[in-house]
Amino acid sequence: MKAAIHPTYHSEALVTCSCGNTFKTGSTKSEIRVDICMKCHPLWSGEQRYVDTLGQVGKFEQKQKIAADLKKQQKNNEEKANKQEKPKSLRELLMNA
Repeated sequence: MKAAIHPTYHSEALVTCSCGNTFKTGSTKSEIRVDICMKCHPLWSGEQRYVDTLGQVGKFEQKQKIAADLKKQQKNNEEKANKQEKPKSLRELLMNA
């Protein structure tokens, strides 16, 4: 093995969660920031909530809303096309005059 190529190991690395929980562990970094820890994760805390760090749920709901709007627009366009009257013939125009 080559000497002095390995990163330094910190046996007292501080891990800080976005919920405010902190604990120490061993790592090559001296300080670590995480989004979810064992105190706030739904699996261990027993709470039912969405864990959506990348906004995937919001993106999905937005796509569903856009699809529903497009479907509604297509339905309205079809109804308008069906409601449009055929142009009147010359005979009908003269009879109404």
